Amino acid sequence: MQSTAAQKLSMAQVLICGAMIVTLSMGIRHGFGLWLQPITQAQNWTRETFSFALAIQNLSWGIFGIFAGMVADRFGASRVLIGGALLYGAGLAGMALATTPLVFTLTAGVLLGAAQAGTTYAVVYGVIGRQIDPAKRSWAMGVAAAAGSFGQFLMVPVEGFLISGFGWQQALLALSVFVLLIAPLAFGLREPGFAGGAAPARDQSILQALREAFKYPSFQLLMAGYFVCGFQVVFIGVHMPSYLKDKGLSPQVASYALALIGLFNVFGTYIAGSLGQKLAKRKILAAIYLGRAVAIAVFLWAPLTPMSVYIFASVIGLLWLSTVPPTNATIAQIFGVAHLSMLGGFVFFSHQIGSFMGVWLGGFLYDRTGSYDVVWYIAIALGIFAALVNLPVREAPIARGTAPQPA
Repeated sequence: MQSTAAQKLSMAQVLICGAMIVTLSMGIRHGFGLWLQPITQAQNWTRETFSFALAIQNLSWGIFGIFAGMVADRFGASRVLIGGALLYGAGLAGMALATTPLVFTLTAGVLLGAAQAGTTYAVVYGVIGRQIDPAKRSWAMGVAAAAGSFGQFLMVPVEGFLISGFGWQQALLALSVFVLLIAPLAFGLREPGFAGGAAPARDQSILQALREAFKYPSFQLLMAGYFVCGFQVVFIGVHMPSYLKDKGLSPQVASYALALIGLFNVFGTYIAGSLGQKLAKRKILAAIYLGRAVAIAVFLWAPLTPMSVYIFASVIGLLWLSTVPPTNATIAQIFGVAHLSMLGGFVFFSHQIGSFMGVWLGGFLYDRTGSYDVVWYIAIALGIFAALVNLPVREAPIARGTAPQPA
């Protein structure tokens, strides 16, 4: 693999291009909850129909993320990013034009999930891991995650404006063109070591890397924690707008709340990435998950007003995607960077199973009980569980050639 600085991309180039890609991809994705009521009302569908499609999207994202990571590790991230951008545009257009639940699930679900797998963290973090020195790796991952949060702050109000000003279909079609900007940005992440389609030399095959990771208890604990992350953030991101509207608050409150989540997560992810260079990342992760549980509990028990929503959004925003830099930096620290995109993809698959459960269960239980309360309480319990399972994680590089130590 690359052994000298001359063979690497500049840190500024990696961070600028990577951050802009994540800003577009994650920014658009975070606004999907704004489409729940316009689409279900226009198509006369239930909330479970919409929720199921987005649940499939998250599951598809997780499944395709594994293979996107393998391809990025083997042929370079830029090819995967360009393909993902094209799928993203097609998926958004298909979401706008779908007239049946099946077509909606295939486009908003399967196609957009595959697109996000090729345009978000696992692929971009693979480049960061290979191109940026370990001393700055966690910080750099925090910068990229912060960019995704800024994308939410920037894009969610834009999406709300497009829906109210031009209608939900035209808004999706406009975004399907806009997201194609990812393709030219991908050329800024063409890594020298992958010239001519050849991968850098590695000490392990894919199967060896997988066997090593899945036998290592700390990898399993990171996957368990990331399951909870997916459950919480996707349930809140998709269902909170409808939860607030059901409680009599205006749609603008939900839009501002999602934007505040994105804004404060800019700071949260950057701080988490920076602290990961100085503190034990397992303790950072435990604190984040416990903080989420406390924030959700206070939000549910306090009187619901626009101000309480904005306070909750700001607090949960600090904790939103701040799990991403320490989790991925821990994987890189334990196993190295040769197969980072793939291993990150497997951990993210666990995240997406949680996302599937959070978004689908929200719609399922709402349609049957008329309330989101049960899912909110599940999110609190899972936050406590995730805090506990991250504490035993061992962050030291794995000793190859010997049996893994207990987590």
